[in-house]
Amino acid sequence: MMYDICVIGSGAGAGPIIYELSKQGHKVCVLEKGDFYKRDDFSKDELAVNRRSVYNPKLKDEYHTIEEFVDNKWTKFPTYDTGWDFNNGNLVGGSSNFMSGFFYRLKPDDFKLASKYGKIKDSNITDWPITYDDMEIYYDKVEKLIGVSGEVSTYVHQEPRSSKAFPFKALDEHPITKLIDKASKELNFSIVKTPRAIISEDFKHRSACYYSNYCGSYGCSSGAKGSSREALILPAIKTNNLTIITNANVIKLHTNTDKKITQATYLTKDGNKKELKAKLFILAAQAVESSRLLLNSKDENFPNGVANNSLNVGKNLLSSSGGIVTGTFDQSAIPLKELMTPGLFVNRAIKDFYFTKDFKGGMVEMVFEHANPIRRANFFKWDEKDLNKLLIGKELQDKLYTSFTKTKTLNMEIFADWTPNDNSFVSVDEKYKDKYGTPVANIRIGTLKHDLEVSNFLAKKAVSILKQMGAKNIQSNINALPSSNLQAGGCRFGDDPKTSVLNKYCQAHEVKNLFVTDGSFMPSGGSVPFTFTIYANSFRVASYIKENYENLV
Repeated sequence: MMYDICVIGSGAGAGPIIYELSKQGHKVCVLEKGDFYKRDDFSKDELAVNRRSVYNPKLKDEYHTIEEFVDNKWTKFPTYDTGWDFNNGNLVGGSSNFMSGFFYRLKPDDFKLASKYGKIKDSNITDWPITYDDMEIYYDKVEKLIGVSGEVSTYVHQEPRSSKAFPFKALDEHPITKLIDKASKELNFSIVKTPRAIISEDFKHRSACYYSNYCGSYGCSSGAKGSSREALILPAIKTNNLTIITNANVIKLHTNTDKKITQATYLTKDGNKKELKAKLFILAAQAVESSRLLLNSKDENFPNGVANNSLNVGKNLLSSSGGIVTGTFDQSAIPLKELMTPGLFVNRAIKDFYFTKDFKGGMVEMVFEHANPIRRANFFKWDEKDLNKLLIGKELQDKLYTSFTKTKTLNMEIFADWTPNDNSFVSVDEKYKDKYGTPVANIRIGTLKHDLEVSNFLAKKAVSILKQMGAKNIQSNINALPSSNLQAGGCRFGDDPKTSVLNKYCQAHEVKNLFVTDGSFMPSGGSVPFTFTIYANSFRVASYIKENYENLV
């Protein structure tokens, strides 16, 4: 069968395309590498979800290689040696099933960092080919359709909005927010109340949040979280125009003499090869895997990989710079009954330093540590005074009891821009292949000193508010390593085909019927999680395809 549109992947970059084009009447087929899980399949089982990663392939079977600069040379190692997993959810809805749902828009100046601050030494910073105004209506659409709960905060860097309020009231807040607000006011910090892609009220087929205490890293069993699966794909199925093929591992795209993609080759769960034909192809497999697929799709038209005759595919990979500052609270700072209230959100951030006079700053997001009891308990097995001494018996029991019943740890997560540079990229190496014989993605992690400086600047602000709140055991862990769940770049969009892979509509410069709509398109990531912008951009691209479909195929 010839489909109108083939979408590879089903996460935040794919969902809007699937939703809009199937509603328009196009026959859409989704090739999803993982299974189709329902709400009832999303348990709060820490062993299954966080320790054994049931939603991802085993690392021994499907790994990545990492290149780090160690002892003045680039050193490569496979991720199965360390357990560092860049697979973030092989299932319908992708990693959007497991997001914490911090939904911040980029700001107008995020689209023109090169113009605002100039180029940082050794960086590849560039302005976007679109503006905030081009995206605003789609941010607004996401808030209403995906469902964003919150309260619009007034502060110096607040971006313009066409809707003056979020469509859903703010989620219930933990009592510690009173302490945060008081300390922030004393420090003259503006508090931003975190908007979340988690609905606080029933909406269509979805139920409101029930405050399970297990949110980030876990699938949502009420439908409250605005995953691509829940908010977009389930409604799209009702059009009868959508076909979803699960356990379809796409390994190659094929082009014809017109340099258009004609079909995709995928492997079934049993490793059998199949082909799927379509008129238009949308790639949204998450940034690392999207670059990998293009690089592995070599043919006579594209000896370096599809859409890569300019050698731009894989370049300027982005993550988020930063780290974390933590502080422990007990009843000396807040009444114990209030402190131990389970499930409610903190939903507080500091964004006063998102921009500074001389450099792009970032934000500090406040969240309690994950509820995961096994992970937490594992940290307490060592004696704090002698890290080589393993605690056992009553000594360990008392420490666990006190920690779990009388204290809470507040995390200050640092979000700063990851500066694009020549040593942050995805490539493939024929020496390293997965169990199917396909070269895996090699991820070179090159960072700039500038990013670490910005992160430390923000960390000092985080420490100051924790001290003002009366936190104990304040610790700072700032580093330059990427967050594997925050991926963008690799197929940068721009007006110049010599320096970008995609045009401003995320259409490949060299392949007329190929669009890339996950985070790959982003030239810079902003100082916020990427998912909201990926959603909004995908709706923008969907609008363009709807208006121009006949001229694209």
